[in-house]
This record gives sequence, C-alpha cells and structure tokens, in this order.
Amino acid sequence: MISVEVVFALPTTATCLVVEVPQGATAEEAVIKSGILEKCPEIEATSLTLGIWNRTCKLTHVLAQGDRIEIYRPLIADPKDVRRKRAEKAKEEGRANKITGGRALDKS
Repeated sequence: MISVEVVFALPTTATCLVVEVPQGATAEEAVIKSGILEKCPEIEATSLTLGIWNRTCKLTHVLAQGDRIEIYRPLIADPKDVRRKRAEKAKEEGRANKITGGRALDKS
C-alpha cells in the first residue's frame, strides 16, 4: 500500500484527504477511494481534470508514494481571450501602439 493526498480547493476553503491505495493504483481510483466526490459536491465527476504536484496528468496515471493529486476547477474565462480584449482596449484608448502592440509613446 502507498499513501497519497487528494486535494480540492475553492477560493475560501481547501479539502485535503490522505488515502491509502494499493501499489499500481491510478489517480482516478485514488480520487474515488478518498470519498472527496461525496464530500465536495462542487466537483464534476464526469469531467475531472487532475494534476500531480502542479502538473496535469491523465486519470490513468499510476501513482507513487507521496503523490499529491490535485482536482482542478474549470476556468471561468480563457486567459488568452482576456489578454486579447485588454490589448484591443489599450489600442483603442491610445495606450498601445496600433502597429506593434507595444506602449504608445507619450507625445507631450
């Protein structure tokens, strides 16, 4: 048996459970065995996105002693879209160069 942590965090709280799983167990098996899906109803069990120590992994990833399985929440907004909109707004307001996208030169 090996010992692993299963973690799920919300903006205000975090749930961290230690679970013993057999050697060769997968990340998905550890999440199910931990009972975190029942304890945290916010988790969508049908579309789990997992990571081990801040690196995304597949549900079939074979665990090692001491692994920390993190359950990721879906993104609210696509970071690329947000940055693109912010850059377009800066160009419209004259805070960015319309050709290069860099900072506009102050002509005062």
